Amino acid sequence: MKISPSVLSCDYGRIAEELKSLEECGSDYIHIDVMDGHFVPNITLGAPVIKCVRKSCSLPFDVHLMISDPLKYAGDFCRAGADIVCFHIESDSDAGKTVDKILSCGAKAAIALKPATPAEEVFPYLDRLSMVLVMTVEPGFGGQSFMEDMLPKISAVRKEIERRGLDCEVEVDGGINFSTIAKAAAAGADVFVSGNALFSSPDRREAVEKFKSTAEQSFKKDLDKFN
Repeated sequence: MKISPSVLSCDYGRIAEELKSLEECGSDYIHIDVMDGHFVPNITLGAPVIKCVRKSCSLPFDVHLMISDPLKYAGDFCRAGADIVCFHIESDSDAGKTVDKILSCGAKAAIALKPATPAEEVFPYLDRLSMVLVMTVEPGFGGQSFMEDMLPKISAVRKEIERRGLDCEVEVDGGINFSTIAKAAAAGADVFVSGNALFSSPDRREAVEKFKSTAEQSFKKDLDKFN
């Protein structure tokens, strides 16, 4: 079980300190949301910022591109220090070419699915992906409530990964807290993006540990249904 804190919830005026704190509290990845104001109705940060903060943290950067043309910009984010580059299947770019571009730049490729997009849309690309991100909120803003009707989609992705014997993680993003992480893990997720719930915790290390233990117990309990 891995925790990928979302810097969307951090104090951008202290981002280097925030990244160091997240590293020290036992996080596994750093989730960085990139929004262009076109694909989603919000604007965040870009490759130059990622390049600047890369030296502040040794954890893998899990970069989520919520942009219209990821093929055009994927290389920039790889060169800036992204370890995992995740783009949306619903974007304007050709998905196969975008995966090829990311892999050719030496990063791991991932594909994200909006709530309305069926799990099957990602299946043709699974054998080249390191991660599938199932959005459990509509992308664009933090602080939204977890959409429980996405649980069957998480299970569908996990079942297909297990059926093929692939080494591919299933990440969930949106409304993850101590209650919803158990549901997402029971459905088959093993990477969890947390924003408000983690950053508002008085003890981040304790929060990360609780997230992981809760997810691990739930995932193990229901693991047999994927075999």
